[in-house]
Order: sequence, then C-alpha cells, then structure tokens
Amino acid sequence: RGYDALTDLRFATCLYVEADPATGMLEIARAGHPDPVIRMADGTVMLRPTTGGLPLGIDPDADYPRTRFTLEPDETLMLCTDGLIETGGHDLESGWRRLRAILEDHQDDLESLADTLVQAVHGPSSHHSTGPLTDRREDDIALLLLCRPGGGCGCGDTVAVRRPVRRTLLSVGQDEPERIAEARRHLRELLHDWASAEQVDAAVLLVSEMVTNVLVHTDADALLLAEVTSEGDGRRLRVEVFDTGDDLPHKRRPGELASSGRGLMLIELLADTWGVEPRGEGKSIWFALHEPAGAPVG
Repeated sequence: RGYDALTDLRFATCLYVEADPATGMLEIARAGHPDPVIRMADGTVMLRPTTGGLPLGIDPDADYPRTRFTLEPDETLMLCTDGLIETGGHDLESGWRRLRAILEDHQDDLESLADTLVQAVHGPSSHHSTGPLTDRREDDIALLLLCRPGGGCGCGDTVAVRRPVRRTLLSVGQDEPERIAEARRHLRELLHDWASAEQVDAAVLLVSEMVTNVLVHTDADALLLAEVTSEGDGRRLRVEVFDTGDDLPHKRRPGELASSGRGLMLIELLADTWGVEPRGEGKSIWFALHEPAGAPVG
C-alpha cells in the first residue's frame, strides 16, 4: 500500500492466485507486485515471469492479464512482498540473490523455510549483514509458500530430494505475442547457472524464432517445453516447441533480402542436435545443447 502526498494518490500492490490442487495448475493476476518464485524439483530456484498491470488505484481502466502455468510435483511456489526482498539495506537485485541462496540451501519443511526467510531480514545476524544501501528501508513483509507434494519437496516431514531434471512448460497463444518476450526471460532464468553465455544467448534466440514461427505460419498456439538434465559428461538442455499445425517445416534458402525462412538454418547452425517430429495432430521442433562437465561459468 502506498500514499503520495504530492498527488493525493492512493494505491496498493496485489497478486491473486487460483490453484487447482489436483493438476497443479495456477492462474495468476498481478498488480505491481513482485513475480512469483519457483523452487524446482532439483533444487533450482528461479523467478517465474508473469504478465501484470499497474498497482491498484492508479488507473481505473488498467488491464490485468492472467498467466497460467503448472506447478510440477515436488516444486515450491514462493510469493512475497518487496519488504522481504528489499528490507535490510538491499535493493531488488541484491535482495533476490539473498533469497535465492536461502531457497537453494534449505531442505526442511515449509514452516522452517518461512522462518529462515524472515530471519534473514529480522534475525540477530541480519543487522550485521546489510545490503549495499545505507538506508535499511524497513517495510512490512508478507510471505506465502505453496508446495505440490510429489515425495520430496519438504511439504511435511520429508527431506527434500534433489533430482537431476529441471523442467519448465510455457504456452504462448495466437492472441498473446507479447509472451514471446516472457518465454525468452523464462529460459534465461532456467539457465541462470549455465556455463556458456553464448549458448544461453543461442538458446534464447532459437526459442524466440521457433515460437514466432508457430504464431506466424500456423493458426495454432505454441507450447514450449525446456528440460535440463544431468549426464555423466555434463548437462544437456533440450527445448521443444509443440503446435497442432499439419505442415512440417523444411529448410529453405531465402535470398539476401528475404524477411523470413531462416529458422531451421539458425537451428542447424547454433544447436548441437535438432529435429522435427510428427506428434499426433501436430508436430514438434526441438534442439539440444550440451554443457561439458566442469565448464567454467561465464
């Protein structure tokens, strides 16, 4: 909640979630509130970009689009106000790094995790480890943790089990082209600890190209599936985009002035392996990148 004495403007941030416990489907509307955070089954923690609108009270005609995604088994959702992030002399960037470290290291139940997150701000040691801002900017804190049970997320007394698969799913509808940018941001979050920045840039470029091609060349929506798996000689990223279109894409040789037709050429150039596969009433285009074991991050 905020109040601007100069303009007599009253406003409030808000985040509204509807959750289906059976399927894990979440539907989120966000008004000036921080994005949700997901701790995945393998212990990876990432921001989950969602579309949003202005804080409530600023514009009576503001639009608040909804974002849908699935909370997978053994994943934990964290919602919090910016008081948890910025309090203690932290800004959004340094405060997020503090929260990510706690979420990645903590393996006990959700009640204990909530206590640890709040203690990081108000605990006895917090005053000795303030962030880069000289003003601590104390603020109210609201925190919500939600876990979808799957045998190892720490929802009860079970100790968290770190799994070797990191997976995320995102849909982009024909009437939602703005979500292509969201898909790019989401993939970068998924690969936040990937060793090669060039491979991350390549993966983001290919995802943008693949999803855009579905929206431009078919009447179908695009479904993006990205998985990071651990292998004996490193890690493997596999990205797949599904649609219900009938025509299989094929490589073309566009002229120098052509504005399209380079999608598969880019995939062939940048990916380690790739393919096109029929999928029932549609198809999928996929590519994979390999991160060698012990590769330095940078």
